[in-house]
Amino acid sequence: MHPVANKALLVGNGRVPPRACLEPGVLDGVGLVIAADAGAAACRQLGLRPDVVVGDLDSADPAEIDALERAGVTVLRVPAEKDESDLELALRVAVERGVRRAVALAVLGGLRVEHELSAIALLGLAADLGVDLRLVDDRSAMWLLDAGDGAGEVGRSELAGAPGDYVSLFPFGGGAEGVTTNGLRYPLRDEALPAGPSRGLSNELVEGAAWVSCRRGRVLIVHTRRAAVDGGRGSCTGEDGPGMERSEPA
Repeated sequence: MHPVANKALLVGNGRVPPRACLEPGVLDGVGLVIAADAGAAACRQLGLRPDVVVGDLDSADPAEIDALERAGVTVLRVPAEKDESDLELALRVAVERGVRRAVALAVLGGLRVEHELSAIALLGLAADLGVDLRLVDDRSAMWLLDAGDGAGEVGRSELAGAPGDYVSLFPFGGGAEGVTTNGLRYPLRDEALPAGPSRGLSNELVEGAAWVSCRRGRVLIVHTRRAAVDGGRGSCTGEDGPGMERSEPA
């Protein structure tokens, strides 16, 4: 029996953001670190030691995995021919250990866009499994607002940032209905966001906080810090100089 962690960190094999450039508080409260395959190397780059490594380990350094295993890290090896991505396996390990909140790092901006799309799609599975999952890097965070079929209470999500930060809203898994916003430059008032049109792209925070609500369906919320993408002003390059480290494709 493993102790239940309030919050898990899932580490993938995408672009590894400098830890110094992460939004403050992202790693607060993390009680369980799970590396998906070569996410073990990403953990090392972030100055973290995983509690669990899971995957087929086709991308991981065997010597690094052996060293982690000797140090007491749990290594869960699975067959290479499988239906789940390594990141999905990491999520399922978190669920098995009773986690209900998780952050995923190094899952965006890798060499293969299909892995990035798979990570975003995993937000839907996380919601189905009762996990509040956020995908985070040094520029953006994304998560789902899930209102379900509209039979229960209106779903609501709050966000905080700096005035001018970008906030984009996309229907997820079909259209969303009854979407209302507060604190954004271009408000929505109990409106529909059908799948396809890009109406929810590039809204902006007016002040330091805002909220989004939805009566039916799911909305993908993407919050991008303007200071991180405005051409360098106020951007962060971390302690290792400009650019971002990149691990091998999964």
